[in-house]
Amino acid sequence: QTRISEIVRGKRAITTETAMRLSKALGVDDRFWINIQTDYNLEVERDRHADDIVKVTPLVAM
Repeated sequence: QTRISEIVRGKRAITTETAMRLSKALGVDDRFWINIQTDYNLEVERDRHADDIVKVTPLVAM
């Protein structure tokens, strides 16, 4: 199995090394790939902790 197929199947995260390799191979900035992984991680954690986050009291009025 290749690194890419593992990423596509959700079996592997996009590491900084993978981001650099994708950047070189595809001509897309490595930060783009890191941001995709970060966005994914954030969504997973939001889903996992949704009930707890709702209970947090804001310190500043919105």
